[in-house]
Amino acid sequence: MTYRSPLLERPGAVEASGADAGVAAHYGDPLREQRLLAAGEAVVDLSHRGVVTVSGPDRLGWLNTLSSQLLLNLQPGESSEALLLTVQGRIEYDIRIVDDGETAWLIVESFEAPGLAEWLLKMKFMFQVEIADVSDRWAVLGSVRALPELSGATVWQDPWPHVGAGGFAYTGIEEPAHPGRERTWFEYLVPAGELEAAAEGRELAGVWAAEALRIAAWRPRSGAETDDKTIPHELDLIRTAVHLAKGCYKGQETIARVHNLGHPPRRLVFLQLDGARHTLPAAGSEVRLGDRKVGTLTSAAWHYEMGPVALAVVKRSVDPAAPLLVVDGAEEYDAAQEVIVSPDAGQVVGRQAGFLRGPR
Repeated sequence: MTYRSPLLERPGAVEASGADAGVAAHYGDPLREQRLLAAGEAVVDLSHRGVVTVSGPDRLGWLNTLSSQLLLNLQPGESSEALLLTVQGRIEYDIRIVDDGETAWLIVESFEAPGLAEWLLKMKFMFQVEIADVSDRWAVLGSVRALPELSGATVWQDPWPHVGAGGFAYTGIEEPAHPGRERTWFEYLVPAGELEAAAEGRELAGVWAAEALRIAAWRPRSGAETDDKTIPHELDLIRTAVHLAKGCYKGQETIARVHNLGHPPRRLVFLQLDGARHTLPAAGSEVRLGDRKVGTLTSAAWHYEMGPVALAVVKRSVDPAAPLLVVDGAEEYDAAQEVIVSPDAGQVVGRQAGFLRGPR
């Protein structure tokens, strides 16, 4: 059954497409909505998000054995991010996780919940855990600030871009300069039947607004910046979603080998696009250096201050100072790149301290 948010009945609502189908792209004035969202004066309907619960006394220990993150001591109300990887270290699921003391709540993209629940059920074995896809019973509201009015709700706070315990930054910049520090992000879980009441009296921003702030914060998104070959190093996800010192889990060998001895084959970049065309290239557009394809545009949006911005995944060898070209059919967009993942990322063993860094 196709999901459709009740908040799409609000005046001016225009439904989003693709991974965000079922909620509003905007409510008639995207840039105004984005300003309000950035100022903490609006919330975003993310009720299409997938929600999977894991309950039972073994839940955190069990999830710890499966994921890239250290979850054994996750405290009630504490938020984290964890990856489920293939044997080759490629990302299968990027999970937002918060535990309430009895249940671990896993928030994922809308299309991921059924597959995640099925995957977890296959891995249950003899552990005392119960898994359920509760996406039809719970909705998500996004905000850049804490909402005291929803103090009774379970809330996930995005750890990005802070380097967590056991994490490592691949940017190579001084961390206070990371643009993600200008954005905080909260996702509130509310019963689906109470979504309209929770949004009552609040300014609403569409997902276009949230996407623009995400892109400006260099925050990768599952299904957008990822494909079937993505490893965490390429997206700087080691900082928030991987604990490099934890025990054995599927994909750990690739994580350790690339981090210590190798380099990720691709790297995430931020693109400032030429805004003269007043249009945006589509996700999947080619990124070229001269006549040669060197990558793929993954997300694009109009930012209320910077204009058209984007994220792209390019080959590690691309010169960080080189001007790039984004090609979408007959349309071409000049693009200036900013380094997110350094071309020298990885190969930490033997490296002098101070370039790529773990948490202070």
